[in-house]
Amino acid sequence: MTNRPDAPSAETLAASPGGAPAGTPDGAAERRSWLRDHSELGVCVLLLALGVLVLTDVLTMDVDIAQRGPVGPRTVPLVVGAGLLAVAVLLAVDVLRGGRGEAESGEDVDLSEPADWRTVLLLAGVFLATAVLIEPLGFPVAGALLFWGAAFALGSRHHDRDPLIAAVLSFLTYAVFDKLLGVPLPGGPLMGVL
Repeated sequence: MTNRPDAPSAETLAASPGGAPAGTPDGAAERRSWLRDHSELGVCVLLLALGVLVLTDVLTMDVDIAQRGPVGPRTVPLVVGAGLLAVAVLLAVDVLRGGRGEAESGEDVDLSEPADWRTVLLLAGVFLATAVLIEPLGFPVAGALLFWGAAFALGSRHHDRDPLIAAVLSFLTYAVFDKLLGVPLPGGPLMGVL
């Protein structure tokens, strides 16, 4: 029998109860190994906590004023909270049965490249400008600036087509939310026209 350099010697195994290497508590190494092998349980705990938070908020929400029909402001958060709890339980069962998440093999992000801070700062500026301009200009104009600015920040340089597409998207979004869904969005100077 040959001695492997990574295998504990007979003296080391004999020096500790249960065959664990000397110098480590009996179950501490096994617990660390088990936690490392089941690290996805942390995601389960996070989803469970988030689901409980959402459901607690929904069940303590005062909705008498906002209720307009059978589907009220509690419906979607209740479904989301219940879904979070269900996913947390199903994921925990899968992890405890030996399921493991697999690493992405076809990831197209090169982690050795530095972050593109110019794009990040441009997008942040576009979002902040939209937040500031939405009240005075209204959603149709501010939304068009948001869509066009985001396209520009992400690299599109079609100066003739991008503003037109941004304006159409903004007006469609305004119409769907304001007219169809009944979610009032600021119209700004175009309020009388729209």
